[in-house]
Amino acid sequence: MPLLIIRNDITKMQVDAVVNPSNSMLQCGRGTSQAIFNEAGAKVLAGALAEIGQCSEGEAVITKGFNLPAKYIIHAVCPKWRGKDAETYELLGRSYTSALMLAKQYALKTVAFPLLSSGFYGWPKAEALHEATAAISRFLLAEDMTVYIVLYDHESVEIGKKLFSSVKEYIDEHYIEQKRRQYEYPAYQTLQSSMAAPASHGNLLQKMSPVKERKLEDLIAQMDETFSQKLLRLIDERGMKDSEVYRKANIDRRLFSKIRNDVYYTPSKKTVLAFAIALELSFDETKDLLMKAGFALSYSSKFDIILSFFIENGQYDVFLINEVLFAYGQPLLGE
Repeated sequence: MPLLIIRNDITKMQVDAVVNPSNSMLQCGRGTSQAIFNEAGAKVLAGALAEIGQCSEGEAVITKGFNLPAKYIIHAVCPKWRGKDAETYELLGRSYTSALMLAKQYALKTVAFPLLSSGFYGWPKAEALHEATAAISRFLLAEDMTVYIVLYDHESVEIGKKLFSSVKEYIDEHYIEQKRRQYEYPAYQTLQSSMAAPASHGNLLQKMSPVKERKLEDLIAQMDETFSQKLLRLIDERGMKDSEVYRKANIDRRLFSKIRNDVYYTPSKKTVLAFAIALELSFDETKDLLMKAGFALSYSSKFDIILSFFIENGQYDVFLINEVLFAYGQPLLGE
């Protein structure tokens, strides 16, 4: 099931559990913690936590949700920002993992996190968000659970400056100048020469994927395929498991089951693009898969431009892509 970044008040989330950014004494903190205490009922929640006592950094405990819409509150003890120290990063990742493992132990299916340690604990929001998506996505590669990262507003997302400026430049170049007409993609060589070198973005962008040779006879033979048939064929050709694909696509297992069982299934455009990311399709392969579902990429859409940017640069991290989409107020990949 997917990881979703949303804008909301975490105390209003109707999920199995919300996560409280806690201290080792399990006492009411400030910001998000104080809001959770107030809405849950500060006295009863403090009493429940007093019975537990203490909890170490990187660990988590659970209580009832009391007056919250959520059934439970998972209290994750988060580390304060101590600079770019490996142990601190590990502790923050462990805070997420401990909370998720506790949710699994209680058979919970939906969990909502705030951005842990990003408030009074001083973590830069960009660093905190990258650690959150990394820890949660690792967990979701093996588990079925819907996990939300709940942010108060779009300004809470700070993308790495180099990546953000590259995406912005790409949008400005294509969207502002061509937003009134349908975009027709130029030859791959033109695209390649128009992009800034991916290496300039450090480890955020990988090297551009090589263009895969496409044979005319293969394209003709596959003309009558439906979207579902083409998707399943691509999965088989890449030697991937279904679970690997729908998790990398940030797609719910039940939706994937519908696609597998219905040869004429009609997906949404963002579902098609999520699978293109999961399968690490080339630019032309992505266009082909979209065409099977009756869609095309357009430079009159910021959503399409952002996806084009990542595909052209061979970057297929759905959670990083969703960070950028969220920052630009666009729909996220996944269901």
